[in-house]
Amino acid sequence: MADYILEQKDSFHVLGIGTELKSHYTDYAGITKEKADFWQAVTQEGKLDTLKAIASNDYIFIVNEAVNNKLMHYVGVMTEESLPEADRVIQFPKGEYLIVKGEAKTADELHQTLTGIAFGQVLPEAKNFAYVGGPNAVVEMGQRNDLLLGEMWIPVVGK
Repeated sequence: MADYILEQKDSFHVLGIGTELKSHYTDYAGITKEKADFWQAVTQEGKLDTLKAIASNDYIFIVNEAVNNKLMHYVGVMTEESLPEADRVIQFPKGEYLIVKGEAKTADELHQTLTGIAFGQVLPEAKNFAYVGGPNAVVEMGQRNDLLLGEMWIPVVGK
């Protein structure tokens, strides 16, 4: 099984700018393209820089959340401020989180790798805990030696 830890976190919130993913949740290629198109748009339009300017730390959250039976995808930051262009304040619950750490050359590679390990390896093999919904996020945490460092945070409950 892939390396992971379980960690207790206090509740927190992330201010996000998002999009609805229209591809079926099993359409990996479709979802990947939609996420890449969204990421390119928020970067080129300066929305990511606007979020970073009000962030309370250097973390960038790439959040997936089911809202009103829609699969939503957000880029967000921890902040106490608000923005008119922000779509949602995403609440993460207090509790236990599955944490998968990694590094990659690009943000897209980091997101895909951590998501693949967490949902493709760790959660299917887990015997003592399970993901039962709620927002999950890839958290970009900085760089070292030309690699982007990050973690996947998924709220879990004991089985």
